[in-house]
Amino acid sequence: MSDVLAVAEHRRGDLRDVSFELLTAGRQLADATGGDLHVAVVSGDTESFADDLNREGVDAIHTVSEGEEFNHDVYTQAVEALHAELDPEILVMPNSVNGLDYAPAVANRLDLPLVTDAVDFDYDGGLTVTREMYGSKVETTVDVAGDQQAVTIRGAEWPAAEGVGDADIAEFDVDIDADAGSTVTGFEEVGGGDVDISEADFIVSIGRGIEEEDNLPLIEDLVEATGATLASSRPIVDNGWLPKNRQVGQSGKVVTPDVYLAIGISGAVQHVAGMKGADTIIAVNTDPNAPIFDIADYGIVGDLFEVVPELIEQFE
Repeated sequence: MSDVLAVAEHRRGDLRDVSFELLTAGRQLADATGGDLHVAVVSGDTESFADDLNREGVDAIHTVSEGEEFNHDVYTQAVEALHAELDPEILVMPNSVNGLDYAPAVANRLDLPLVTDAVDFDYDGGLTVTREMYGSKVETTVDVAGDQQAVTIRGAEWPAAEGVGDADIAEFDVDIDADAGSTVTGFEEVGGGDVDISEADFIVSIGRGIEEEDNLPLIEDLVEATGATLASSRPIVDNGWLPKNRQVGQSGKVVTPDVYLAIGISGAVQHVAGMKGADTIIAVNTDPNAPIFDIADYGIVGDLFEVVPELIEQFE
């Protein structure tokens, strides 16, 4: 019962980044409990997904070939059946829209204590989960009771698992009651969107420092010169200067680009939660004490209206 079961996530034919982060988090827990790491992949191209998930530290992968996209009832039944079969000590799921859809239902059916939005774990004979509260201004620890627990993890808090593993991959047969609930017939992006910033490798993100909407073309010129993707902090979206799909942060999207260039962004915790997983963070701000510099790999203390034209000239 010391094993760990992690449930992968995919959408529109692709595994989500959090799936590979789940492997790292799950391995961390399995090492602590002394058990094996089992991974479940439900629906879609399970054979291809299983091959991609077969990375270092994974002991077994269980596939459930039922449907193509996420379905609450299919996931709930499949995870419940896998849990009953494997009897793991800890069940790990993503703290995503889909994960938060089925995780409470699974926990309720299995009578498991559920802790959501974990940013770290500790295990010493029992599970302790670290969470953030009050807009990520305070970290709290929760000692989770019971012999078995369920937890969801926040994206971009663990590095993606790498390497090539030698996990046992097998189809898991479960009698899914397909008539028990809804059927996914398609997707419609809320608020529209010409790009998915969560998939970008290089992001130029703008904050309050831009001062007014008429100054945005300057940043757009930098985006064009660098081949980057444009994003922003919440105030820019709240002002209606950029659409919601461009927002990075706790109430926007989590991004993990190779390079994140933050221009005129102070670095409030709500924004940092959405971009701190970037490989390289570069910040431009007039305030040398701006919180963004605490996490930046490189910083420029200066007026963006002087710095950005210089950057454009260099790239061009």
